[in-house]
Amino acid sequence: MVWRGHSDTETLLAGFETWGIEATLKKTVGMFAIALWDREERVLTLARDRMGEKPLYYGWQGDTFLFGSELKALKAHPDFLAEIDREAICLYLRHCTIPAPYSIYKGIKKLLPGTYLQLPLGRDVEDLRALSPKKYWSLADVAAQGQATPFVGSDTDAIAALDSQLKQSVGLQMMADVPLGAFLSGGVDSSTVVALMQAQSIRRVKTFSIGFDEQGYNEAGYAKVVAQHLGTEHTELYVSSAEAMQVIPMLGRMYDEPFADSSQIPTFLVSQMARQHVTVSLSGDAGDELFCGYNRYALADIWGRIEKVPFGVRRMTGHLVKSIAPSTWDAFFKLAANFVTLPVNMGEKLSKLATHLVSVDGVNALYYSLVSEIDNPEQVVIGAKEPATWLTEVGMKSPFGDPKLHMMFMDAMTYLPDDILVKVDRAAMANSLETRVPLLDHRVVEMAWSLPMSMKMRDGKSKWILRQVLYQYVPEKLIERPKAGFGIPLGDWLRGPLRDWVEDLLDETRLQQEGFFNVEYIRAKWQAHLEGKRNNSTFLWNILMFQVWLEENR
Repeated sequence: MVWRGHSDTETLLAGFETWGIEATLKKTVGMFAIALWDREERVLTLARDRMGEKPLYYGWQGDTFLFGSELKALKAHPDFLAEIDREAICLYLRHCTIPAPYSIYKGIKKLLPGTYLQLPLGRDVEDLRALSPKKYWSLADVAAQGQATPFVGSDTDAIAALDSQLKQSVGLQMMADVPLGAFLSGGVDSSTVVALMQAQSIRRVKTFSIGFDEQGYNEAGYAKVVAQHLGTEHTELYVSSAEAMQVIPMLGRMYDEPFADSSQIPTFLVSQMARQHVTVSLSGDAGDELFCGYNRYALADIWGRIEKVPFGVRRMTGHLVKSIAPSTWDAFFKLAANFVTLPVNMGEKLSKLATHLVSVDGVNALYYSLVSEIDNPEQVVIGAKEPATWLTEVGMKSPFGDPKLHMMFMDAMTYLPDDILVKVDRAAMANSLETRVPLLDHRVVEMAWSLPMSMKMRDGKSKWILRQVLYQYVPEKLIERPKAGFGIPLGDWLRGPLRDWVEDLLDETRLQQEGFFNVEYIRAKWQAHLEGKRNNSTFLWNILMFQVWLEENR
């Protein structure tokens, strides 16, 4: 067969016709959500990309099968029932998002990453309901293969191999018929992507960052220094708290489902700014999950030593730490910051660690506690039982020798597609901006899983090998600093300029009439937050984002 087409759709159709569905999906690189109708065989095929960059909803409403990239599209159908799933609300309160395959509506699912579903429409409806998605690519298989046949070679060999693969992946995702740029925070991941873009571009790459006036939440200065070194065409925007809060009323409509990662606000704002200059923007997401970047991975090693301390001593220490308000700890750490650089919200982080000291036994239980905003969602959601998930049924039972690898695997299967990629995709698409994630090229993923842990975490330094690639383009001194999230000072906003808005959404009579939540529990959390006894901002944001979503979708 001689092929001269170049568009995505043309190429996919030719591939399906020549190689078949599964073989074509395995040859496809990048992000996609596909619906394919075989007119002759009368078979509908739905497929989602390997790592879950793009969304795909589907399900039965009565005898009608619905599918689409957004719940808005399904809701427009006259047979859509819009029955809220209280069990999904339990999962939402635990994870701040609704993990796949669940959705907020009964009967509607999210297609899992790396799978496809085929519906031969000549069959009986009950037979069609029983059909399940099939895997065409499995991260579990990739992880197992990487452990069984690890990379063989020196540090220099590995750095060169990763640099080459990343260049190829970034180069491919720079192909565009429209203006293209990149988000730049000044951290390791985004700086690496931008450095490799600029190394392959004859023009100055357009880069974008956003800053806040609040100390501890502004990384725009770091991004500017990296941009100056690389010679990019850099645009930065400093946003006031008032401007950031103007985004909040849009969130219920933007995310289709309740979604409560508060960095959704700066993500929307940087996407909005970027769209004024480009149509496509590359991001550095997934570096943490692939190269051991999150702080909790280091905690896995520390926990091995903590567990040697008798549980009674741990529990007593935890209760002692928790007896002191996070605001008091923050005042102490503010003084300490005169002598050593510390991340923001240290008081809250210490309080959470104390909770683990009191209640957690085993590294898997530690991980589950770390990824759970609350441990008791059934006490909060009226008339609901929390369902099992992939994480509880499969993920935490997966065989991994190194707890850091195990955490990275579980994050890549859950937190990455259910939170990080949802946040970026919806915020960007709300601004008609296409985002691309070069680190999620499956060949990068497969290479990362073949590298030994010593090349990911070394001498307490996370993402060691990714840093070595970056230092070929950017001096180390411009990058090294404590890890920070892409956040907002949410706790202060809730007590201050957002207080009236919170009081309206958490009004006791309103909550009772809606009938979803334990009103006393929520009001107690709000009161403790107002009084500064605890920073309950994440829990409260969960409830508030549900309320905003409910208001938009009644």
